[in-house]
Amino acid sequence: MRGNLSNGIVSIKIEEGSKRPIALHEKSKFGKIEANFLQLSLIEACYLLEKGRLNIYEDDVQCSVGYFIDLLKNEELYGKYVVYRDLKDRGYVIKTGFKYGSEFRLYNRGGGPGEGHSDYLVKIIFENYDINVLDFASYVRVSHGVNKKLLLAIVDEDFDITYYNVEWTRP
Repeated sequence: MRGNLSNGIVSIKIEEGSKRPIALHEKSKFGKIEANFLQLSLIEACYLLEKGRLNIYEDDVQCSVGYFIDLLKNEELYGKYVVYRDLKDRGYVIKTGFKYGSEFRLYNRGGGPGEGHSDYLVKIIFENYDINVLDFASYVRVSHGVNKKLLLAIVDEDFDITYYNVEWTRP
């Protein structure tokens, strides 16, 4: 399947007779459908490229996985991609969490938008990042307020990930 990179989005044309882009969206919950295209974020596209499920072209030149990872690093998205890839490989359905001030919404296996609510908000924090306690409290408060669990993904210098499940408790 071919995707075209332009302006930070990878677009896959939905052609008559081709059900693969629609299946990627409906079954695997990748991207969003707009007009006759499946639009993928850079992170989603890199995941599919790395798994051999998508070929990506920029100005009719095929992008290698290495090129795409360098692109993510230049956009400061590589740490986010590492977390996305790890959670996706574990079978979770992942959508953006911007609305909730987090990087991702995480659905249990078999779920997804339109099939129920997400179970987790995923907040990514880099190991060397100084986090303000009020910011941390707001992450917990927002997740509790929308009936979701907060999953902190701590990414170290080597891009290894440690997860913490943070819950709101009343004394």
